[in-house]
Amino acid sequence: MIDFKPIGLNDKKQITSYLLPSEEKDCDLSFANLCSWQFITESSYAIVEKQLVIRFRHSTGGHEYFMPQGKGCLISVIDILVKQAEAEDEPLYLRGCTPDLQKKLEQYYPTLFEYRSDRDFFDYIYLRQNLAELKGKNYQPKRNHVNKFRKEYSYSYQPLSLENISACLQFESEWCIKHGYIENENIRNERRALTYALHHFDELGLVGAVLYVEGKIVAFTFGAPINYNTFGVHYEKADISIDGAYSAINQEFASRLPENFVYLNREEDLGITGLRKAKLSYHPISLLEKTRAIKISCHG
Repeated sequence: MIDFKPIGLNDKKQITSYLLPSEEKDCDLSFANLCSWQFITESSYAIVEKQLVIRFRHSTGGHEYFMPQGKGCLISVIDILVKQAEAEDEPLYLRGCTPDLQKKLEQYYPTLFEYRSDRDFFDYIYLRQNLAELKGKNYQPKRNHVNKFRKEYSYSYQPLSLENISACLQFESEWCIKHGYIENENIRNERRALTYALHHFDELGLVGAVLYVEGKIVAFTFGAPINYNTFGVHYEKADISIDGAYSAINQEFASRLPENFVYLNREEDLGITGLRKAKLSYHPISLLEKTRAIKISCHG
């Protein structure tokens, strides 16, 4: 049996040594997200055959595993995970199965897995430069929003830091009340994760920004690297009464991120119609399909 260890702040160096060099762009593989959402996912990890294996608590009560990360033999680790699931008498769920990995699994295990994906949980991947510059016909509406904001408001931009975190938490609290925090479980969970992240801002290696109008916060955002060329924008909050605040914080932040971040992952839309429309309006270069390989029978 594999001995899995709960993921905590002290594991950052070891876990990111596997994740940052990888090509994976999945927002769930951001170390900041792994820690911040631990209260729901019960994320844990182990090093198996020189590969990093991360697992979450599945909604059914069992576990699901991310595809192993590292330079070892993938198939040998999958074999071990098959035995682990059988020993625990539960189905085996493998997350993050790309089309290429699916072909490989189908080659080695032609009848063992079935594959499922859910559009509501696909990540939106953008070119950072596109969001920073807003060039071309496709981005004309966004340029108009940003230009209107700049014309109508006297604003300032500051990096998110320990000095303004408490003010951001207060802003987020007010945002939650306006958006039905009491009735909406998703917002309540997001608030808990966001609060944890901001309370451990430095330890998680977060980067963020705050937008002010006449000295008052109207928007803030933050995130963390997923790999060396992909930055995950994990949170973005703005005052909807300030026209263009969302567009402005998005563009200002993207334009200040280091150029080594070619891609921005702005996470999923959860099937929320308005959120899907907003994310599509920024013209992602791809939707990251999150396919699960599922071994239904524990003993099949």
